[in-house]
Amino acid sequence: MPNWPIALLLTAFAGTAAAQEAADAVAPESATSATVAFAGLSPEARAAWDSREAGRPTEARDWMVAAANPLAVEAGAEILAQGGSAADAMVAVQTVLGLVEPQSSGLGGGAFLLWYDAGTGELTTLDGRETAPLAATPQLFQTPEGEPLAFYDAVVGGRSVGTPGTPMLMEEAHRRWGRIAWPDLFDAGIGLAEGGFQVSPRLAELVASDEDRLRRHPATEAYFFPGGAPVAAGTELVNPAYADTLRQIARDGSRAFYTGAIAEDIVATVRGAEDNPGLLSIVDLALYRVKERAPVCAPYRGHEICGMGPPSSGGLTVGQILGLLAPYDLAGLGPEAAESWRLIGDASRLAFADRGRYMADSDFVPVPAKGLLDPAYLAGRARLLEGDDALPETAPGKPGWDHARLWADDRSIEFPSTSHISIVDAQGNALSMTTTIENGFGSRLFVRGFLLNNELTDFSFRTHEDGRPIANRVEPGKRPRSSMAPTIVLTDGKPSLVIGSPGGSRIIGYVAQAILAHLDWGMDVQQAVAMPHLLNRFGTYDLEAGTSAEDLAEPLAALGFEVGTRELNSGLHAISVGETLQGGADPRREGIALGR
Repeated sequence: MPNWPIALLLTAFAGTAAAQEAADAVAPESATSATVAFAGLSPEARAAWDSREAGRPTEARDWMVAAANPLAVEAGAEILAQGGSAADAMVAVQTVLGLVEPQSSGLGGGAFLLWYDAGTGELTTLDGRETAPLAATPQLFQTPEGEPLAFYDAVVGGRSVGTPGTPMLMEEAHRRWGRIAWPDLFDAGIGLAEGGFQVSPRLAELVASDEDRLRRHPATEAYFFPGGAPVAAGTELVNPAYADTLRQIARDGSRAFYTGAIAEDIVATVRGAEDNPGLLSIVDLALYRVKERAPVCAPYRGHEICGMGPPSSGGLTVGQILGLLAPYDLAGLGPEAAESWRLIGDASRLAFADRGRYMADSDFVPVPAKGLLDPAYLAGRARLLEGDDALPETAPGKPGWDHARLWADDRSIEFPSTSHISIVDAQGNALSMTTTIENGFGSRLFVRGFLLNNELTDFSFRTHEDGRPIANRVEPGKRPRSSMAPTIVLTDGKPSLVIGSPGGSRIIGYVAQAILAHLDWGMDVQQAVAMPHLLNRFGTYDLEAGTSAEDLAEPLAALGFEVGTRELNSGLHAISVGETLQGGADPRREGIALGR
């Protein structure tokens, strides 16, 4: 292939596996070197960091929180130490993450949440995904000639911004399961925003690498390039506007975000983006609602793997991968056998083929969720793995469902941004929440101290293929398909593992692999989240560069796979529940697991 500019590649191949691969090549969420010196951390947090670096899980008996930045984890730990619930701690963690890790999540984005209630034994999932504006049309990301826009032409500016869901999701979780007064959950975020926080190496690296796009909007440039230079690791950064926003939400609840002056400023910023204005309106914000969805649970070797259903594809696709692998003895084969990875890779390809055709917002299109996880259907698909080499092709199956199968295949572009929070509280409640603004730094629009998402670019840029509609096309009020896969593994009806990851469409593979490592290969949670990655979604087997995964390149190529090496920057955060709590934090990012 010629050495074309990335923008040209994305225009030419939008909606295809090639577009996803081209997008991955410029993914902004790169890895950060290991050691990070966060000023002012407690001795417990520093010990948790040292444990992670040594490859050991953090252990505790009463409660635990794992997330992507030590300052955010400490904020959650303080709430749990006061007797707060996992829902309370999540609010504190999220508000700090939005300040110290703004490229990944925040008030301007959305999230999916799983909650296990220790008192009732019930599992609840909340959908805080962003929605398309009511004025959006299926042609939102197309040129006047009907061709897909180049990816970054769609992302940067107002066109890509959906109605944020995170503030209302935080409030809804607290309303249902909170134990501490709502205003008290914002103290850490407000204090750090006003008093200053130390810029981490990761944030500094990402700001510098995205300079051209971040400088396109004055408010964004002013914050991330104080004095004209990008923020530097170790320097203090203050954000009084964010502190003011948090104070208003602490005082008045999420209505302070969805109505009034904050909402007006969000809309003005989106519609006033000179080079790429958007369609978000005051009405869109006022109408937004968090939705309770039915959890998606799939059996695997005596466990129930429970996750988020549509509009996320995470729970269904992780469940399918594990269901396809259930007939095979992965434990006997072990993690170093090419045969294990042949099975895992092709099971993933089969699941992604179904994902591309059938999964989207179930409020707008019929999704055959039960059919996709039906044991008989998966058993039939699993027989495709009985050979001894790579499948030559992987087409979608035909799960049982009572609607005509009219959909065309879709592979929308997803970038590996996002963040994940896992919490178990002293009452035994468990929370798994994946939270995002989509691309690193989202739309690059900065308002009231936070960035706005570019979540609408998770929709397919194409509307039809060969005369058939694409399920994940843009529609007014619709929620774009996601790969976020917050997961709670139940054993005998109770949580045994709480896990999730960022990583775009690779989230699914990261989470499935870590679950396999823990359940089949007996790894503790720190080993499971740190092990080298091998992922296959659309045919190319991605092996994590610079790790022992590269040793499998030749054996997998001999089995017929196309193999490539690349940085695979997950951000897995996991807690296993047994006689003690054990926490694992992905060494590829800056997080820790902390408990007592």
